[in-house]
Amino acid sequence: MIDKTYESLQRAVADVPDGATVMIGGFGNAGMPSQLIDALIEQGARELTIVNNNAGNGDSGLAALLAAKRVRKIICSFPRQTDSHHFDALYRAGEIELELTPQGNLAERIRAAGAGIGGFFTPTGYGTLLAEGKETRLIDGRHYVLESPIHADYALIKALKGDRWGNLVYRKTARNFGPIMAMAAKVAIAQVAEIVPLGELDPENIVTPGIFVQRVVKEAA
Repeated sequence: MIDKTYESLQRAVADVPDGATVMIGGFGNAGMPSQLIDALIEQGARELTIVNNNAGNGDSGLAALLAAKRVRKIICSFPRQTDSHHFDALYRAGEIELELTPQGNLAERIRAAGAGIGGFFTPTGYGTLLAEGKETRLIDGRHYVLESPIHADYALIKALKGDRWGNLVYRKTARNFGPIMAMAAKVAIAQVAEIVPLGELDPENIVTPGIFVQRVVKEAA
């Protein structure tokens, strides 16, 4: 019997090693799997490479992971905002590496990894510092930059409901990067508000099929 459910958040992230590349879903706080992040902080993995849309908000979630100095490098599209003070302090002190990627490129690089695409050409970033060291081509009179896929060891994502096979549905825009991150990681771990019986999710409404999800854990009340 296939059963991908885990009894605790802590057990779901117990094997994340030092130096792992971890994708974390969320657009700001929307869709961020904060309880899985807290469990990862408790677990103690260090020297992580984090892939996320931004570099943390306030003092919780991803920001707390940064504050605990568990992150060696972050790949994101929006590192600076009014409450990203933990990243700002670490970056100014030279204690964290930043790979800045425009948001559309970030999403497509993650999707490319999940789809098995070796790279893609995009006009975004051409002629800027972001294109330095990358292959460029002139295609139909327009300049393009070659971008590489982003693969991950783990993806921590948040969904509204999941079943024991790992099928997931999301709540509105909390969906954001979750589906493509699940495809791009070796191990996708989904924090869900509710685990429902197999067959309860309408197949037409399932966004992330269970084939892309290895672990499902219900969030604490």
